[in-house]
Amino acid sequence: MTAIAAFLTILPAAAEELQYGRAITDFTTTPKLGGYVIGKYAFSDEAGKHNGDGFTQRLVRLYMDGSILSDFKYRVQVQINNASFHMKDFYLEWAHWKEFSVKVGQFKRAFLFENPYNPWNVGFGDYSQITKKLSGMGDYCGEVNMGGRDQGIQIQGDLLPSAVDGHNYLHYQLQLMNGQGINTADANTRKDVIGTLQVQPIKDLYVGVFGWVGNFTKDGVTVDRNRWALSAKYEHNDWSARFEYAHANGHKISDYQTDGTTVTFSGTGEADGWYLAVGVPFNDWFKLYTKYDFYRDQATSESMSSIFSIAPNIQIHKNLMLQLQYNYVDKRSSSSHTELWAEIYFRF
Repeated sequence: MTAIAAFLTILPAAAEELQYGRAITDFTTTPKLGGYVIGKYAFSDEAGKHNGDGFTQRLVRLYMDGSILSDFKYRVQVQINNASFHMKDFYLEWAHWKEFSVKVGQFKRAFLFENPYNPWNVGFGDYSQITKKLSGMGDYCGEVNMGGRDQGIQIQGDLLPSAVDGHNYLHYQLQLMNGQGINTADANTRKDVIGTLQVQPIKDLYVGVFGWVGNFTKDGVTVDRNRWALSAKYEHNDWSARFEYAHANGHKISDYQTDGTTVTFSGTGEADGWYLAVGVPFNDWFKLYTKYDFYRDQATSESMSSIFSIAPNIQIHKNLMLQLQYNYVDKRSSSSHTELWAEIYFRF
């Protein structure tokens, strides 16, 4: 009730300002406009891949941020991939208190540390396999790439500030989401519940647990999407390290089979994986990342896929970065192969 009361105290002041003829722009900040572009060259010696994709446009993003009445923050972000144009984010967040804020719209799912990372900050030319498969970037269950996002409402906050350095010992997020991803309506009356509880025992060290209970519907088939994850990350003076493990229960849409009268499911209905990534700065313009990325699509040894990566990041300018990457890919279902990537990032 205190949160609602605080919100209601804003309204009389706003009405009074308008009564005396003050323009509505006095209650808003000037929107911040920006964007970034990632171009990529990819080579692969995997059989049937014809030496990779060559030169591609990985993505172009444009965004607008701002605030209204001081406490309301908003963001609108769109993405362009070749001829495809779609809305990525749109949300309004009441952020009067850092201990309790409310966000509504389309935004990142609160699952895994890596999911909300901007591509510029991941350190590699792609997200880890569990981030892609288990948080909604070409999801394990059969959902197409939603960029780790969904539509719904979220509450979050930072609690228990340290008396020594001011960092918060506890962070929480709780979401009620459609479960169908971005730019689409819900497919049933059920909602996904996603949440995280994160502890920061010392400044810059985060340990988090994540949970997700929900489902996904496609082509008249509904499958469970129940997941949990355990994660840790450390980021200090440009040194960085992340470890995340995730496990999923629930079949894929492609596991569904019917003869018109009987419904059966193939597959194990499980998936899991983990990764460890470390970033070492050598100076203010060169940082070397390395990662071991392990994923099992059926939680069995036969479905294993592992990737060892080395990725030098060269910061030419604060808004211009060159990233090189070597991947050694080992899939139990096929022969191993190597990949070489070169990506150029620039933002404005």
